[in-house]
Amino acid sequence: MAQAEKDNAIHRNENEKKLYCIMRQLIICILILVLSNNLFGQHSQPDTLRAMPFAGEIKLDGHLNEPCWLDAIAIENFTQREQSEGMPTTEKTRISVVYNTNQMYIGIWCFDSEPDKISAQQMSRDFSWGSDDNIEIMISPFNDNRNGYLFVTNPNGALADVWVGDEGKDFNKDWNGVWDVAVLKNEQGWFVEIVIPFSTLKFTNDSSQVWGINFERNIRRKKEQLMWQGWSRLYDIEKISQGGKISGLHNISQGTKIEIKPYLLAGTQLSNDKPTNAAKIGGEVNFDITPTFKLNFTANTDFAQVESDRKQINLSRFSLYYPEKRQFFLEGKNYYDLNIGSVRLFYSRKIGIEQNSVIPIIGGARLFGKLNRTNIGVMSLQTYAEDTIPTTNYSIIRVKQDIFKQSSIGLISTQKYSDKGYNRVYGADFTYSTSEIFGNKNLIIGGEFALSETKVFANNDNLNKDNLSYNVFLSYPNDVIEYDCGFTTVEKGFNPEMGFTNRNNYQMLYTELQFNPRFKSLPFFRNLIFKPIDINYYINEETKKTESVFYEWRPFGFVSKSGEFMEFNIQHIFDEPTEDFELIDSIYIPAGEYWDNRFEIQASTFRGRKISAQTSVNIGEFYTGHRQEFSLAAFFNFNKHLNLSLDWQRNYISLPEKSFTTDEIGGRVDYAFNPKLQTGLFAQWNNEDENILLNYRINWIPKIGSFFYFIINQEFNTENTIKLERTTIIGKLIWRFAI
Repeated sequence: MAQAEKDNAIHRNENEKKLYCIMRQLIICILILVLSNNLFGQHSQPDTLRAMPFAGEIKLDGHLNEPCWLDAIAIENFTQREQSEGMPTTEKTRISVVYNTNQMYIGIWCFDSEPDKISAQQMSRDFSWGSDDNIEIMISPFNDNRNGYLFVTNPNGALADVWVGDEGKDFNKDWNGVWDVAVLKNEQGWFVEIVIPFSTLKFTNDSSQVWGINFERNIRRKKEQLMWQGWSRLYDIEKISQGGKISGLHNISQGTKIEIKPYLLAGTQLSNDKPTNAAKIGGEVNFDITPTFKLNFTANTDFAQVESDRKQINLSRFSLYYPEKRQFFLEGKNYYDLNIGSVRLFYSRKIGIEQNSVIPIIGGARLFGKLNRTNIGVMSLQTYAEDTIPTTNYSIIRVKQDIFKQSSIGLISTQKYSDKGYNRVYGADFTYSTSEIFGNKNLIIGGEFALSETKVFANNDNLNKDNLSYNVFLSYPNDVIEYDCGFTTVEKGFNPEMGFTNRNNYQMLYTELQFNPRFKSLPFFRNLIFKPIDINYYINEETKKTESVFYEWRPFGFVSKSGEFMEFNIQHIFDEPTEDFELIDSIYIPAGEYWDNRFEIQASTFRGRKISAQTSVNIGEFYTGHRQEFSLAAFFNFNKHLNLSLDWQRNYISLPEKSFTTDEIGGRVDYAFNPKLQTGLFAQWNNEDENILLNYRINWIPKIGSFFYFIINQEFNTENTIKLERTTIIGKLIWRFAI
């Protein structure tokens, strides 16, 4: 037995030496390749769009025939980013901006020589725009080379909007601005009128404004992507430091200073017990303290309209992460984020949710926005007492200061406080970011640090030993070469109770290198993908013994010119659980050392087609046995109103004590009557919970900024026969008043 342990230790040390040797060689290769890259420009003249004031009215209909559009200054100097970087466009695009005191209008002429081939599959609010012809507009009223708003529309007049922070590092798709769109299609192409009230945007009080702005047009059938400025593949449209400017905005007003959003909710729950009826009122009040700084009060906060979580079968020894879906926490979430590697110091699902049960929120306040070069987020919420859970206060302060051209430094403090005790976390971060390394390449270097403090009142325990975590990293995210590396430490006693971490007591070294070469002589491929190394190497923070390793390399992958994708991966996985853990249904994996070799193929077709699909296959060793994992998702676009999707994931697991199969199935039907009225049905089932969950919802926008929801949730037990266990019916109206 002693000899076997010695052999294992020798084998492990040899593997560690090989990994360090590979990493050293890869870093040398990166420096050589980076220094050999050629430089090129990404700007054309004019790179400033002058907005024109106008008097009178514009009828929002897409016709672009008002006199102001004829007099407005237009830009037409677009350039291809894809498929032929730097080349002239094959279709003409023209854009003008006019404004009055309270709102701006954007006129867009998308000429098309084959208008019958325009691709526009979706119409719903916050649609997934990656498969449609579209226009994307990135506006940075701060003009700070970092933050702004992304507005997207397609030939159906669908609306999607995003709050963008740190040039795309923060990407909040759940931000909903007040704006509107009208589209006209004819034999010349498609034409857009957009109105954006200045109250939707945050900017300074200066009488004369200069903002950052950029435009992107996508022509899906050609896989052609056009940019006004910054058309290098190194930069997405969110990289506003590479965009142009909009000038000529004089004496504009944000108008709205106070926004009141009350809600009224009524519903019933039907089950085997007596029906339960509910009625509830509450809402929010928002004050614009400054044009860029917002104070928000909430009372009797409610999230009844939120779609159910997609349940997951956990086949690991670590807890699963579920994304936040509640709009209250999604708005402005970028002002509160700070992560230590994969550890989240603030995870909003810890507020109002306890062990999958909803804990009602009494109310609270938030203060967030930007003062000059300082981003500030302050929040404090109080929850009701529920059974054995006491009323609890959750508070967070996050400050982030812009420094240099694209960099930042920040602080964070969180506190969870009840009569049982408190938990506090203090942290800091620094990020140096540039788009000018080696001339025009992106480089990000930074680090984060945090310390937790926990006290239990009952026995006066201070649980503040080994309570540190930190991370340092380097990222080189560019088109042909992508490289990331870093080092994370999370000590045994680090305890962020308002955050999320699925493991502690570890040190982790990670590095990833990927090459995406493009060859003009290859007729089918847009680019190839090679990844020689992707490794997460964990050691126990106390004993310094190897705990787990994930190593993946990709000998081949590609993206085709028609939008298809495929990759083949080889994975080597080491895990050493120190104690037995339950895998599923009283099936245990014994403690020990395990080296698993696995093979994976992932593939997808272009989503812009009427029917598209994506699939993955992962097979190989799995602890004491073997595992075969299959997933398939199919997407059907019947027309611009109706879209359907189905997905299925299956695991065949063979272990010495037992073999079993897991299945997870989901489906979605979405029907949009128009961009402001849509309905959908979401269903899911898995063979561990043996429940069918149905979520049916109608979402109507009676006026921009106001919402009506009608929701039916049903739960069926499928253990023996299909039996309806619970039905919940809810109607909720949220109405916006602006003062």
